[in-house]
Amino acid sequence: MHDHQVRPQVRDTYGTGDLSALSIFAGGFINFGYWRDIPLDGELTVEQRVASQEALYDVALDALGVRPGDRVLEVGSGRGLGAARVLRHDPALVRGLDLLPEQVARARATTTDPRVAFVVGSSADMPFGDGGFDRLLSVEAAQHFDDLAAFTRESARVLAPGGSLAVTTFFAADDRAGPPLSELLATFASGLDLPHPIGDFLADLRAAGFADVTATSIGEHVWRGFDRWIELGEYRDSWGRNWVTAVARGLVDYHLVTARKPAGSQP
Repeated sequence: MHDHQVRPQVRDTYGTGDLSALSIFAGGFINFGYWRDIPLDGELTVEQRVASQEALYDVALDALGVRPGDRVLEVGSGRGLGAARVLRHDPALVRGLDLLPEQVARARATTTDPRVAFVVGSSADMPFGDGGFDRLLSVEAAQHFDDLAAFTRESARVLAPGGSLAVTTFFAADDRAGPPLSELLATFASGLDLPHPIGDFLADLRAAGFADVTATSIGEHVWRGFDRWIELGEYRDSWGRNWVTAVARGLVDYHLVTARKPAGSQP
């Protein structure tokens, strides 16, 4: 999506539309949540749904090892609520990058902290100088990126030597998963979500010069809780219940992907 090209499905969902207005994404973070510490055998509250989404950010931030004074970039920052989780680690600055001006405007309204700024731009062509960040995260956004290889190259460019990356989202099991995922899940059928194979993404990271590239399945703490939240709400009879079917069929899973830019590499 170079030159800020936005697919209509993405603009309709996150720009002119506002996915966070749906009860399924209560709280505005717009992610499936990380439910490990939330009991799932009874009713669930909106507060617990919000906590699950905050916890997914914390999984990425813990993996990054954000330290006081770090310069942190979030790619696909959405409504900007993740910045508050980053600020708990006392960074020197936080930048949020999002393709949609509408989302950036919403994000800018969430904080007055002078360390935080939100910028319109593409994951494939980031409007930042070389080596300007120590940590880079992306939480449940990469499934919308048209060009993951370009994202990995740009991530390597904007990270300082020794910097680290963490991406959490759902990835296809392989390049054959696209058609069956489209049969099960409307967001794949419409083209909103793209069935990026996890193996291809890891290969792209290595090709971009990253080291210690690792993918960890965290689906056991995502799918059951997210499905339970759907089951208890107004979308209980929707196609959204098919996520667990897709997982059971081995078509998709939720991953935490981490990587490091070698300390001796060029900024």
